[in-house]
Amino acid sequence: MADTSLLSDIWYFALPAAALKPGQMQAKTLFGRKLVLCRPHSGPVFALDDLCPHRAMPLRHGHFDGAEVECCYHGWRFDGSGRCVAVPAVPDFVPPPGHRAWSHSVRIAFGLVWVALDADVPPDAPDRMPGFAAEADARLRKLNCGPYDVATSAPRIVENFLDMSHFGFVHEGVLGERAFTAMAAHGIERTERGFRAVGCRAWQPQASLQASGGTMVDYTYEVDAPYACVLTKLPDPADVAVADFHESIALFVCPLAPERSRVWFRLAVNDVASSDATLRAFQDMIFLQDQPVLESQRPRALPISTGAPVTELHSAADRSSAAYRRYLIERGITFGVC
Repeated sequence: MADTSLLSDIWYFALPAAALKPGQMQAKTLFGRKLVLCRPHSGPVFALDDLCPHRAMPLRHGHFDGAEVECCYHGWRFDGSGRCVAVPAVPDFVPPPGHRAWSHSVRIAFGLVWVALDADVPPDAPDRMPGFAAEADARLRKLNCGPYDVATSAPRIVENFLDMSHFGFVHEGVLGERAFTAMAAHGIERTERGFRAVGCRAWQPQASLQASGGTMVDYTYEVDAPYACVLTKLPDPADVAVADFHESIALFVCPLAPERSRVWFRLAVNDVASSDATLRAFQDMIFLQDQPVLESQRPRALPISTGAPVTELHSAADRSSAAYRRYLIERGITFGVC
């Protein structure tokens, strides 16, 4: 089992909330750890290790009746806290507190089900949940895009999201052009929970679906959790028809394994005319241009230590990347890095 000791009190998404129906159980993997997530007919979603503590049978092969999970091997039953409530072979036996499956904290936010591998993280502990300030802006339309399964580490995906200097090459004709690849100097501001990259500017042929032509766009990136990032886009006001135009995109990466990840985007956009399918198709196009690049990088783990198998070179355009690598080192993150 993967070492998750440094990450157990941080929230990570497991699946879209709408995908887990009342009375349904789904098996998921997080940090190499197999879980079952259950939505009762009444009460909150809960998560257990996908392992019966009796004889090590995966609970995913059992039955969920909308309240309790039953192991398919001997019928032991577990409630939402993981406590064993019945042993059919010994009907009069009252299982003691130690007879339990390992449980995990669960909450729902941004249309996603989030899990903390520590069983005792309070659902209202906001300091461990990635932030997305645009969620509270009623003027913006919210939409989730994904999932995208990527054969690389979560830190590689976040670092790519922070990188603007690839726009003119990987996203030519949409987010950048080869004739406009020079990057203006940008700043890094430390925040209480991470850092913010400010003053990031790029000329873009089509900054969004609503854009009618090329425009300069101001980007701000914020990292406040190891495998998440939020960008806010502010095009030149003269080039957009909407007053106070701004949009935000949150990147949430679920580390399935050290070199295997699942990605979701949360959009907060001004576009109220395009269909969900159109907005998702645009986001698909952008990310599917990034995916082959991400899956080709070696090593797939992000090299941040002095003992890493390769040494990567840097330029002044990589200030956000350097800030992210420092952040991971300061947080003691070991999953997905080398």
